[in-house]
Amino acid sequence: MFTIEHEFDATIVTLVDEGDNPLQEDVVISAFDECVTIQQVDPRTDQVRTLTLSMAQVRDLAAALDLPEGAYQLQQEP
Repeated sequence: MFTIEHEFDATIVTLVDEGDNPLQEDVVISAFDECVTIQQVDPRTDQVRTLTLSMAQVRDLAAALDLPEGAYQLQQEP
């Protein structure tokens, strides 16, 4: 299950793990104009862990999901 919320400066997607055990904590993805953050509570420390991706990293990740194993460099269209 997931939810999508549009706020003033970001789109927020929350991924909820509904499967069989062991379940993972919810993942919150916030997309801003300049970056994307991914947050999840670490159950061992009860602290929120945050990753920040540049828009170029997000683009590369999206492309990588559909490519076979290897090293790639995306070229920008002129």
